Amino acid sequence: MARKPRDYDAELQALMEKAKKVKTQKATQLGELVQVVGADALPIEALAGALLAAVEQSKKTPEAVARWTERGQAFFQQGGKRGTKQKPDDTTGGTAGDNGAAKSSDRAA
Repeated sequence: MARKPRDYDAELQALMEKAKKVKTQKATQLGELVQVVGADALPIEALAGALLAAVEQSKKTPEAVARWTERGQAFFQQGGKRGTKQKPDDTTGGTAGDNGAAKSSDRAA
């Protein structure tokens, strides 16, 4: 009995469609993240500059990424709410209403 030949073109097309769906989903999630942390209130140029500074600093000081990760985890554990009041024993380093803004020690020079 002869094997049925694989349709490589159909398989490639399915993979390309799946990759496009994942890329679209990622872009949507990033947009939602910008909104939930309140960064949508910033001018687009300021947001781009802050992200560029974060990328530059992450290359220079990987410890910053660890601090940002902890802070982000704490944000989502609180329910991801903007301006939520922090408990006195909270050690995430932010203050109520700072909307996750980077501490001066976390910002690139």
